[in-house]
Amino acid sequence: MDWLTDNKIPVGDAAGAFFDWLQDNGAFFFDGLSDAMDVLIEAILWVLQTPHPLIVVAAFVALTWALQRRWSVCALVGFGFLFILNQGYWEETTESLTLVLSACLVCMAIGVPIGIAAAHRPRLYAYMRPVLDLMQTLPTFVYLIPAIVFFGIGMVPGLIATVIFVLPAPIRLTHLGVSSTPMPLLEAARAFGATPRQTLWKVELPYAVPQIMAGLNQTIMLSLSMVVIAALVGADGLGVPVVRALNRVDTALGFESGFIIVVVAIMLDRMLRIEARK
Repeated sequence: MDWLTDNKIPVGDAAGAFFDWLQDNGAFFFDGLSDAMDVLIEAILWVLQTPHPLIVVAAFVALTWALQRRWSVCALVGFGFLFILNQGYWEETTESLTLVLSACLVCMAIGVPIGIAAAHRPRLYAYMRPVLDLMQTLPTFVYLIPAIVFFGIGMVPGLIATVIFVLPAPIRLTHLGVSSTPMPLLEAARAFGATPRQTLWKVELPYAVPQIMAGLNQTIMLSLSMVVIAALVGADGLGVPVVRALNRVDTALGFESGFIIVVVAIMLDRMLRIEARK
């Protein structure tokens, strides 16, 4: 078997050479992208941290009522935030929410149009499917290496790694929603003289709204699952005390910060759970 191992396919060397080429020739692009992401992060962080925490809690409760129209869910969100304040994790929570919301804005802005295009072009989706599978199955720690190389340390590389990991979810679910539009609806729209643009906006997108919202829900949950990993590249948030507890073997700190992450995940899930809507 020596002949097989001696003739190793240079997968790692090829990837390293490709990233070196990108670093040498795409510095202006990555610097611009980093600046844009940094502005987005700072803007969301300012919105969440500048007002009094109770004002932010009230805003989230009002948003929950607008989305769900259920007092039980509003109470859950309100008590969840009050518990976070009681435990002293408000700043870390707002930093994690900033990362999650930034990833959602970027992923939905990119994923929904790509999903629509893929639904209208089956061959395009066939080419995209292996790439989407690779993005979701490649260990997330691997994304951190080029993120650090191109963007340094901080919130931006954590956001970029999160976007790469999460992006397939809105693409797949948008594609599912648009492509599953019943043919009788499409034929009726065409019979009434609807243009392709009108068919998309008046028929396909309204029918695909539940799947698109499910993609948003999955985007938020997957982004929240990345907060600990993002902390390894200097991103602030709830992942920092988890990593600190791991380094210290501090069971109390690890359980406390981990439980806060669970509370945030439950609140966001209940806010956007489609089946809970009336």
